[in-house]
Amino acid sequence: MTRKKRPERKTVRRKDPDRIDAPAIDIQAEVKAKAVRFNEAPEAEAEFSGEVADRTSEDQPEIEAGSTTERENIPEEVEPGVTYRDVRIRWRAAATVTDPHRPQDDR
Repeated sequence: MTRKKRPERKTVRRKDPDRIDAPAIDIQAEVKAKAVRFNEAPEAEAEFSGEVADRTSEDQPEIEAGSTTERENIPEEVEPGVTYRDVRIRWRAAATVTDPHRPQDDR
């Protein structure tokens, strides 16, 4: 008996969220603080992961996703014991699935 080889699974293609046309998911958050101090350097991470459920054809939908962070008055890596003032952090994540079988007009 010969088994049909499954096509390679596609994963998320990383992209700047501002360059994703008409995202299906678009999440935005903003945090402001007059002052903030960390006793320890925090470990934070955000990531999109996943795969397309339809693995029956080579011509599978494609997932595009990405996130960005904008910071004001706070560095990417904070120092323990330092007080940062007038802090603002904006975070945005967006994702879309492009179905190659769907006509361009419906996207």
